[in-house]
Amino acid sequence: MRYDLVILDNDGVLCDSEPLSNRVLAEYLTELGHPTTFDDSVRDFLGTAAHHIHDVVRARSGRALPDGFDDLFHARVFAAFEAELTAVAGAEGLLKALAASGTPYCLASSAHHTWIRTALDLAGLRGHLPEDRIFSAQDVGRGKPAPDLFLHAARTLGTPPDRCAVVEDSPNGVLAARAAGMDVFGYAALTPADRLTAAGATRLFTDMAELPVLLGLAGA
Repeated sequence: MRYDLVILDNDGVLCDSEPLSNRVLAEYLTELGHPTTFDDSVRDFLGTAAHHIHDVVRARSGRALPDGFDDLFHARVFAAFEAELTAVAGAEGLLKALAASGTPYCLASSAHHTWIRTALDLAGLRGHLPEDRIFSAQDVGRGKPAPDLFLHAARTLGTPPDRCAVVEDSPNGVLAARAAGMDVFGYAALTPADRLTAAGATRLFTDMAELPVLLGLAGA
């Protein structure tokens, strides 16, 4: 099936930022007295909006994270990005294949706009994403697993949900796409394939180079 719009997650799909951000988050939460391993962070927070971190910590500990948590967390993540961030292997090739085939595409991420653009700049992918094709949970108020972000992106670009394909690497992202009535291709990188399947992924893949063919792009 050829799709009228391909909606791409950013962290873990285009930018290889999930290992860095989850390492920083685990270290910071542990420092604040909320012991968290890297695997804990990936399991609990991968693909979620910032408010979810606050909600989970409050529910588990009965304590709120300190004022300024988000600002300091972002500063630490951006420092790690500056030193280490790269694009996901095959991500730039995917963007080029989408453009060459004439398939409309956009980015939809639970992260803040500043985070998204910083990651794209450092990964060398910003030139492939025009400003009007970048969507954040900030635009709708609720991040994944709510479908709002994907529905907003599709509506803005004039595409019916059932003509959209979403590329996601987290269960929450898959749940959001399915709730929006969209097919979703699950990238089984950090997240085990069975968790993406359980969330409802339409197809699974483990190498970004596979995706142009799975999406039916001309010339792939």
